[in-house]
Amino acid sequence: MSILSKIGLLAFVVLVSGLCVNAVQEPETTDESVQKRLVNDYNVYALPLPDNMNFAGEPVPLHEPDIRERMDRELLVNTYWQSNGLLIFKRANKYFPIIEPLLEKYGLPDDFKYLAVAESGLENNSSPAGASGFWHFMKGTGREYGLEINEYVDERYDLEKATKVAAEYLKKSKERFGSWTLAAAAYNAGNGGVNKQITRQKADNDYYDILLNSETSRYVFRILAFKEILSNPEKYGFNFRQQDLYQPIPTYTVKVDTAVTDFADFAKKFDINYKILKLHNPWLRDNYLKNASGKEYFIQIPEKGYYNTGQ
Repeated sequence: MSILSKIGLLAFVVLVSGLCVNAVQEPETTDESVQKRLVNDYNVYALPLPDNMNFAGEPVPLHEPDIRERMDRELLVNTYWQSNGLLIFKRANKYFPIIEPLLEKYGLPDDFKYLAVAESGLENNSSPAGASGFWHFMKGTGREYGLEINEYVDERYDLEKATKVAAEYLKKSKERFGSWTLAAAAYNAGNGGVNKQITRQKADNDYYDILLNSETSRYVFRILAFKEILSNPEKYGFNFRQQDLYQPIPTYTVKVDTAVTDFADFAKKFDINYKILKLHNPWLRDNYLKNASGKEYFIQIPEKGYYNTGQ
């Protein structure tokens, strides 16, 4: 054996011996060592679950192991997605004052504002499947409940009208299943989908006792997570000042019962531009409006002083 080979073998023996010594040593378990591991520049902590939670007054059975795990998952996911969470706090300050009185007006519990958060993040957007607006209605469902949806007007983007339709749908689900929690689940899976699983599983009308698809199994817990986090920002590490939040912009209503040939020209009449008009009326889908029937439309115009449009 060469000198180099002997040196290499000796080094290998020393290394293995060292690993063996370390392997049999007990790991540090002192409180001080634990504290050192916890104090870093950035830490991720386990979140203690609340002792009690409810949706629209209906209790969440947190004493059941699978319910605790599902709730824990959504709290962790939505707490540590900090950028999204902070944006939702900002938007909630702008839109909850609009949504809350609409929920009361149309007979829904206040907790359903968190369903709108779960659906759209409080934005007038569309899902990959084509569900649109704050409440994410499909075209067929919107039309079934009386919303006008065409290339010129899409009332899924009209917050008041869409909230009214959401209330009608959810109240029918509540009458069918006897539970606001199941009504919320049916908003995601459809009344037929939920009813099919209740029948198939010979289950009671209890969301927490039914095995549903992955998305619907998470859906109510996601709503509950938003309720818990938005109700307790400091508890979950969200820090902001009132001035950091988005503010509601007061508007007044203009009635239109004729065709509008050009919304850019229409906007100038009110000292705003086309962009501002469409931001406040996202249900107007084109730059003009055909209105041969003389239907009444109500267009929101921001009060003076909120925009400097150079008009």
